[in-house]
Amino acid sequence: MVVTGAASAMAAKQAERLKEDGNSCFKKERFGAAIDAYTEAITLSPKVPVYWTNRALCHMKRKDWTRVEEDCRKAVQLDHNSVKAHYMLGLALLQREDYADGVKALQRALDLGRGANPTGYMVEEIWEELAKAKYMEWELASARRSWELNSLKGTCEAALNQQRALDMSQTEESSEEAYTSHTEQLKALDRVFEKAAEDDKPTEVPDYLCCNITLEIFRDPVISPSGVTYERAAILEHINKVGKFDPITREKLDPSKLVPNLAIKEAVASYLEKHVWAYKVGS
Repeated sequence: MVVTGAASAMAAKQAERLKEDGNSCFKKERFGAAIDAYTEAITLSPKVPVYWTNRALCHMKRKDWTRVEEDCRKAVQLDHNSVKAHYMLGLALLQREDYADGVKALQRALDLGRGANPTGYMVEEIWEELAKAKYMEWELASARRSWELNSLKGTCEAALNQQRALDMSQTEESSEEAYTSHTEQLKALDRVFEKAAEDDKPTEVPDYLCCNITLEIFRDPVISPSGVTYERAAILEHINKVGKFDPITREKLDPSKLVPNLAIKEAVASYLEKHVWAYKVGS
């Protein structure tokens, strides 16, 4: 048992050295050599998730998305809370146009990232990729819905016109009342289909859902003691670069006094669920 323990410790130490070698190669953009080093590290210590995510990152640089997915799935098995694993898995799934699962993986990465480091660069990066994925998913679905609505509308118009022609064939004279009724039916049909397409037509995002600094829809809203809601990253940047005061009320403001605005966050989520096109505004 002692020998086994010592051997295991030596293997772990060697694996760490190989990881450092891989990191060095990665910085020099020698991705093939980095992959080899991480692979050796994985062989020695297969249960260390960072080895898998590091190798996945190399595969991503080479746009080998199949291997990115494989390594990230393994990393997620080892560490369910790995932000990088969920993030790269999401990107890999999007590459093969699996938008539903790709969005889920990116959303998981975003939730984990906000919990670990709300102001970290990865949170912003993940949000942007998630927004693009959501918008792309909506765009495809919107195009499909538009085609279906236009097809159905054409069928309904044809049916009304056919009925109009049949009525005229059974009557010697075309009455003005019948013509007016037919015209009104076509107008009503237009209104019905226009209403059905409303949710897919981009409009202005309500002001209360947008940050006063970025003028974009909230991603991670926080509220100041004075009651003003800001995008977390934007208000923290203001505090660090301009000064510790509320840009709207001019009152003193310490970063520790900022509190997540859960009501606005929920309102934004609800709005985006119904108006997915708004992701483009905030991306």
